[in-house]
Amino acid sequence: MNDSSSYFHPDDRMLKLIADNYQLIQVMTRFGLHLGFGDKTVKEVCAEAGVDCNTFITVVNFVMEGGSLPEGERELSVEALMQYLKQSHIYFLDYCLPAIRRKLIDGIELRTTDISFLILRFFDDYCAQVRTHMEHEEKTLFVYITHLLKGEMPEGYTVSTYSKHHEEVSSSLKELKSLIIRYCPSSADANLLNSALYDIYRCEQELESHCLVEDRLLVPAIMKLEKEVASKKGGRQ
Repeated sequence: MNDSSSYFHPDDRMLKLIADNYQLIQVMTRFGLHLGFGDKTVKEVCAEAGVDCNTFITVVNFVMEGGSLPEGERELSVEALMQYLKQSHIYFLDYCLPAIRRKLIDGIELRTTDISFLILRFFDDYCAQVRTHMEHEEKTLFVYITHLLKGEMPEGYTVSTYSKHHEEVSSSLKELKSLIIRYCPSSADANLLNSALYDIYRCEQELESHCLVEDRLLVPAIMKLEKEVASKKGGRQ
């Protein structure tokens, strides 16, 4: 079990978080926080940006601890979590995955008759799979959350029916890595392809973290919100 003293706290300097843990730059950005915060604390930076500090610091610690947090009740903002995940979708679909694709094309000297074409086609299939998964969340889960935040309880849907495909997405990326490592074309630019492979590993870790935030933070928070909305509606009847 992790010592609670190892976790970050709202009164810590934001600089302390970022300087020692560069991966938190992405977390900060997805919450709408920007560099240039001087010596301000996490609480001060969040307050100025209108970000729920408790939700931000919870996600920070959750990511740093690999998806684990101390047991106990957590007051999280469902709206802040949803915005964080929406920005994550933009990062993966519009920046991270397209950048990897460009490196693959430049590195493998694309041809239609050898393994290089298979690698790119496999990657494109994987990207389409990720896009389908994330667009499904945008059109179903996030719309449902928006209704709950308005105090509405749509019929025929609860978070327990939320269909996830995280394991399937993760499995596809493992196959892609294996394909590149085992059958890398001899004509490939080693530096570019190695850089692309490194980015794929990093992307895999970030996607796993993204899925854990959904499963272990967002879903329980939605279940709690569902109960609150149902209770209020019941009280008005």
